[in-house]
Amino acid sequence: MLVQPLTVGPIVGATTPDAVRIWGRGKLEMIQSGPRRCFGVARIRSQNGRYSAPKFFKMNPNFDLTGIVIFDNLLPQKQYNYQIGWFFSDLEPDELNLRDFDWDKIAMYQFTTTKEKNDEPISFVFGSCRYLLRLFGGSYFDDRGDKTFRSILEQISGGRPLDQIMMLGDQIYADDLNILSNDKTLGEFYGRYRDAFSQPHIRQLMSQTPTYMTLDDHEIEDDWPANSSDRDWMVKYPAAIHAYQTYQISHSPLFEVSGDRITGVPDHFWYKFSNGCADFFVTDCRTERYLAKDIADREIISQEQMEAMQSWLTDGSGRIKFMLSSVPVFPESKASNNDKWGGFPTQRSELLDLIREEKIPRVVFLAGDVHSTFSCELVSRPKTPNFKIISLISSPYFWPYPHNPRRAFDLSGTISSTISGIEYDVVNAGKVYATDNFSRVTADLNGVTMEVYGRKGHLLGTHTHSF
Repeated sequence: MLVQPLTVGPIVGATTPDAVRIWGRGKLEMIQSGPRRCFGVARIRSQNGRYSAPKFFKMNPNFDLTGIVIFDNLLPQKQYNYQIGWFFSDLEPDELNLRDFDWDKIAMYQFTTTKEKNDEPISFVFGSCRYLLRLFGGSYFDDRGDKTFRSILEQISGGRPLDQIMMLGDQIYADDLNILSNDKTLGEFYGRYRDAFSQPHIRQLMSQTPTYMTLDDHEIEDDWPANSSDRDWMVKYPAAIHAYQTYQISHSPLFEVSGDRITGVPDHFWYKFSNGCADFFVTDCRTERYLAKDIADREIISQEQMEAMQSWLTDGSGRIKFMLSSVPVFPESKASNNDKWGGFPTQRSELLDLIREEKIPRVVFLAGDVHSTFSCELVSRPKTPNFKIISLISSPYFWPYPHNPRRAFDLSGTISSTISGIEYDVVNAGKVYATDNFSRVTADLNGVTMEVYGRKGHLLGTHTHSF
């Protein structure tokens, strides 16, 4: 039986020192009784050069013929080669003769398991907002955005490996700037993801680098849910979120593993993981919003998510605490902040006050959204000893329209607390890069260095923040 190449993927998802989740898509083919039964198959080559027995996994038509394979019992910080593909079969996989599988059409991929020690430095790329410009009525797509991911690949092949890549929202633009017809059906959202994730360089990057994602508004519509209608909640939102689960969250650490399968139905989209000297909390700042009329009552995340984040912040791990948010916590934009943490001042103050009161060290906020890249710090007034929060913002991977300049942000502003007599000052702001880019962060227990690279790979600047 000839194993067929994936139609989308592979994507290396959640990775630990001893396990990995790999995502892929098969092919939809209709027969009289419905979709043909499609199975994924993958095998891994161990350190002795021998292939493991292939693992099979169902490619579910309810999830656009995608599926997840899990390899475990691996060694930490080791590179593994793997092959993955799909096939049609009316038989169950255990009824097939493994010797009949022909892998000649399947490329060889590779991934590396994560670090075992919790004090080792890490290096990762993060960013957001990769617009896929449609051309000639939507039949072709601009490839300029994919050059960003080619530049990341060139760094890896040039001897600068990555521990992971993190995509902080707007991986697709389902609303096409509200100019063209917005996506409303599940098929339209699926098609958008297939187009975005199939360009060659992003596909190659995700096939070898652990990739973690969260959504922002354009996975649904601009400024969601500020302008939503009752019909949008009944039609557009369920389709958008089902597609998001299928393509972005299914390979994350959110799902429990039972045997060789992910299990469960998620009731939230935030999750956490660790790698080397760092702990990561990936927020969902979009689907849990409560837009009360009184700004003091507004919530950007649910109380359940806030409590989970607070527990994570105060767990005493001693590692760097990277909190990932699709929209910035600080600094403020000089225009409206209603869509960012600044539009939810009570919860923002609750978060900042906790970090100050508990004297939590090494806190770093990562964010995207604003179509410019820069870094800054937050200190308290009156001054609290050893209190400092670092904010790193990186956006966009690609945006074919004007970007926000430095004057768009209040880089020496003040943020009020709900606690009387406490304020927070933005300090140590770096240069603002108003161009397509990605950011590489190198972190250890002494501090973080953020290198900003243009879409074609040239270094734009470097900024270092100590703890």
